[in-house]
Amino acid sequence: MPRTALLTSFTPSVMDPAVLESLLVGRERLAGRILQIVRDAVSGRGRRHMLLIGPHGSGKSTLLCALIPEIHRAGRGTLLIELHDGQRRLGVDLGREVGRKLDSVVIVDGYEQLALVNRWRLKRFCRRQGQGLVVTSHRTAGLPLVFRTEATPRLAEEIVRRLLQGLPATVDAAELERIFLRHRGNLREVLFELYDWYEQREAR
Repeated sequence: MPRTALLTSFTPSVMDPAVLESLLVGRERLAGRILQIVRDAVSGRGRRHMLLIGPHGSGKSTLLCALIPEIHRAGRGTLLIELHDGQRRLGVDLGREVGRKLDSVVIVDGYEQLALVNRWRLKRFCRRQGQGLVVTSHRTAGLPLVFRTEATPRLAEEIVRRLLQGLPATVDAAELERIFLRHRGNLREVLFELYDWYEQREAR
């Protein structure tokens, strides 16, 4: 598989649900807590705007995308907006995409990319329309913080173990920790390197 295809396969919004579930290992309780916060928000019992903070590759996007099916099962709609480096605008018409449904949650991955005026417009829209708003960011962004994601060698080890289930391959825990430290806790980069390792192993 080319590296570009691998990048797509590790993009949470297009991941296989089973893979997403594997990557949530160790965070099931957290996912349940955040889902309850979202439920309270869209039902009017709690804060409607919330923030998840964490460094690159710490699992913010994965956590959000794994929550989306749960939000749907709770009877709520979602609008996922993924922002990338230098993307200063949302790039969607919120009024048309969301409308006036009072049971929706707008989810913005990469909120810190937005220009300040567009953050203000987004918050104003969600407040006026009664929409929930959940965003991820690498830093504080003027919204109530509900969780700070953090990757650990132990979490990386458990994720890799889950992903390798059924495959004739194992990764030494000490080597995995060295890879984890080399990439400064970026789980996505850890998985990229392990993919390269596995491909080289299969080519022998």
